[in-house]
Amino acid sequence: MSNMEVHRHSHTARKKWTHYFWEFLMLFLAVTLGFFVENKREHYIEHQRAKVYAATMRANLQVDTAELKQIVYRGTFAANYLDTFLLLLTSGDLTKIPTGKLYWYGLFGGYLRGFQSNDATFQQMKSSGSLRYFLSPGLEQQISNYDQLMRSIQTLTLVDLPVQLEVRKLRARLFDFRFNNAANTIVREAVYGQFNQSVIDSFIQTNPPLLSSDKIVFNEYAEMCRSRNLRQQLKNANDALQLATKIIDELTANFHLE
Repeated sequence: MSNMEVHRHSHTARKKWTHYFWEFLMLFLAVTLGFFVENKREHYIEHQRAKVYAATMRANLQVDTAELKQIVYRGTFAANYLDTFLLLLTSGDLTKIPTGKLYWYGLFGGYLRGFQSNDATFQQMKSSGSLRYFLSPGLEQQISNYDQLMRSIQTLTLVDLPVQLEVRKLRARLFDFRFNNAANTIVREAVYGQFNQSVIDSFIQTNPPLLSSDKIVFNEYAEMCRSRNLRQQLKNANDALQLATKIIDELTANFHLE
């Protein structure tokens, strides 16, 4: 074999090796680019899903906050009025307290306004593991804290329900339904509606008759009223309102919601 043949064979081998190298490099780059594009596509899809979840969760929380505002507003009156009633009973002789005051302030021992969070989106995200779409650990923690607070509210409501029922039974032994019903109408119109202290004062001054002035029954009623924990219920509702408002603001800002 001549020197020229050996040289030409060696040149051909080097050319084939280079050819395979470039084929491998191009394939590697194609796979890498495909992986990158797919990763970006998945990221985009997750971001869009997160935005949809954020919008629906915000809508759920807006419903919650509307109800929580009412609970805080009404619960503040109920807790304050009930505190006044308990103070009245410790102020001296029961027979010297105007019955109108006993009727009005004693009415709120039976106050109850339950709350059920509109948490469909959260529960769906929680069960599917989609909370990770929100990416922000702080936001995810706030949402978890809100869920925990909702469960605390539900637990306290369940504990309070049998107490509230007993309060209403005792109240029926002391106060005539006719006048309680009239007071309830005033609550709806002059307290929860457009507040009107003069209407409240007018009812108090009527001094309707009691069904009983038995000190033992009044004492039982007072003890049951004190067990209602309206202050704790009010605090929970207020904490929930503040946290829900904060989450709404975070969702709106993080996902540029309209």
